Amino acid sequence: MALRAAGRKSLVDTVVEQLRDQLADGEWSVGDRIPTEHDLAEQLGVGRNTVREAVRVLVHAGLLESRQGNGTFVRSTADPAAVLRGMRHAGALDVLELRVALEAEAARLAAVRRDADDLLALRAALAKLHEQGDRAADADLAFHLGIVEATHNAAFTEVYRFFSAQVHESLVTSLGDHEMPPIDLVAHAALVDAVESGDPAAAEQAARALLQVPIDVIRGLVGR
Repeated sequence: MALRAAGRKSLVDTVVEQLRDQLADGEWSVGDRIPTEHDLAEQLGVGRNTVREAVRVLVHAGLLESRQGNGTFVRSTADPAAVLRGMRHAGALDVLELRVALEAEAARLAAVRRDADDLLALRAALAKLHEQGDRAADADLAFHLGIVEATHNAAFTEVYRFFSAQVHESLVTSLGDHEMPPIDLVAHAALVDAVESGDPAAAEQAARALLQVPIDVIRGLVGR
């Protein structure tokens, strides 16, 4: 079934919804490679940048998977993220408070279950954060997803992947607001150290401490 041409209003959101519909309708099966950015842009009548951003949203939502050099593949045709769409109306403070609940437990489990490969991945993610700077939302999200993946809990990882679409949106907004603090690279390094030490209590505390600063700042701004 051909994709409907997207209108000019809210182009990225329109393309995201159309691609979601195509996945739900069985246009592609799990494991299929979707058309290239160029082909999708032609079919939808939008620019390649719009398609790229829409695909990125669906990758963060766990529906698609980008494989460097191979293209983008269908990871899931069901959309559990629909259950979480009400979170689009949640504020930055709401998202941060939920992140504390998820990421503190993830850090605790990661400290117990991480293996050598997990630690290498976390150190690489930390290095990428340093390389890209203290306002890099994508690198920050990849770091925190790495902590969650180190739990070796498939259910936890899947829930966080779907939640991460909202985390990403919140990060982009807050890091673009210079009243908000930049990414605390020292705190991120402390979290990796705690996970590596194998101390679940220290890892949980490091995760909570990392998120407490932006929470306090937002509460202060709201209270003005």
